[in-house]
Amino acid sequence: MKKIKNPYSNLETYNCFGCSPKNPIGLHLSFILDGNEVIGKWTPSHNYEGWHNILHGGIQATLLDEIASWTVLSLLKTSGFTVKINVQLHKNVLISDGEITLKARLKSKKLNIVTIETQLFNSKQELCTEGEYVYYVYSQEIAKKRFHFPENEDELFGE
Repeated sequence: MKKIKNPYSNLETYNCFGCSPKNPIGLHLSFILDGNEVIGKWTPSHNYEGWHNILHGGIQATLLDEIASWTVLSLLKTSGFTVKINVQLHKNVLISDGEITLKARLKSKKLNIVTIETQLFNSKQELCTEGEYVYYVYSQEIAKKRFHFPENEDELFGE
């Protein structure tokens, strides 16, 4: 397992709702790479509630979109953007249950279009939400030039 570094955290204008450690209302997500799977842990608070004690479905979709994005970053070594989201909410995620687990893996890649499979598990490791995210990915050259993608792999993995 390798910790995925956030190569953007030192950028002055970086304020991603999903993963910026500086965003005061953000999710502050971080991830590890375990083989071909990206994994994240997150503890919800009542700030992200939809109905009483239930994690808002839009936040669940955001969590899965974020891990899909980091799957593109860590497995394909580039950046891209979401073009399609398909999410199924199977079971309520109770905020009082605590830490949830996010998992993602690359399902397919055809030219610049990739499909990422994502899952959200509650603290009892029950599958609550799953999604399929389609991304358009840039070449590494464009990702480095226009989107501050790191020049070498050392900037992506480690402590």
